Amino acid sequence: MNLFAALLSGVLFGLGLAVSGMVDPARVTGFLDLAGAWDPSLGFVMGGALGVFMPGYFLLIKPRRSSLSGTAYQFTKQGAIDGKLIGGAALFGVGWGMVGICPGPALSLLSSGQPQILLFVLSMAVGLLLVDKVLLPRLVAQRT
Repeated sequence: MNLFAALLSGVLFGLGLAVSGMVDPARVTGFLDLAGAWDPSLGFVMGGALGVFMPGYFLLIKPRRSSLSGTAYQFTKQGAIDGKLIGGAALFGVGWGMVGICPGPALSLLSSGQPQILLFVLSMAVGLLLVDKVLLPRLVAQRT
């Protein structure tokens, strides 16, 4: 049942991205281009999504001690904003601004069959594997 709920959530998320136009790289780069031909439409999409999400979050999700599946929430112990966090966020933002695609919409766009999207998702997967298999073990070794 949990897998079905996850699948349904992912499908709804992907459909929402597609219907709202958030998977269109030209629209995303237009939104990020504040100095040029700025397109504010995605700001309205994000604002509308927050307007729908926030009441449910504060009334239904935040008061809970565990998820609907019964597993406890896990929060990071690190509260400091450090150079690694800022560097990672900057790298993500630069990549998003260069191609107009972030990971969620990229997965939704896989169904389009465009070779560029497949290359983007494969590159993203390689990057995730490198972090998981190379970078994280080194960071863990440094802390011990």
